[in-house]
Amino acid sequence: MCIGIPAQVESVTPGFALCRSRHGLQRVRTALVGEVQPGDWLLLFLDSAQERIDAARAAEIEATQALLTAGLATQETPFALPSRMSREELLALSSGT
Repeated sequence: MCIGIPAQVESVTPGFALCRSRHGLQRVRTALVGEVQPGDWLLLFLDSAQERIDAARAAEIEATQALLTAGLATQETPFALPSRMSREELLALSSGT
């Protein structure tokens, strides 16, 4: 399974961008997203930019990854897992009622 990491472009060279993410600086290929500029946000998979995103989406992904990291560190999840929900909770979750 691959998890996309949001990163902000710091500098650009033809076909590549130097991006900063929660994991530090990384040189990534930009062939799939086209021309990028410093300040742009990208969603990275391994060493390649797969999608352009905005700052709000980057923050949302970062927050979700922080929750998952916290859950893995404590062996507890800070949110309800579907396997721990009642039938009624699952129905409400899936139908919006």
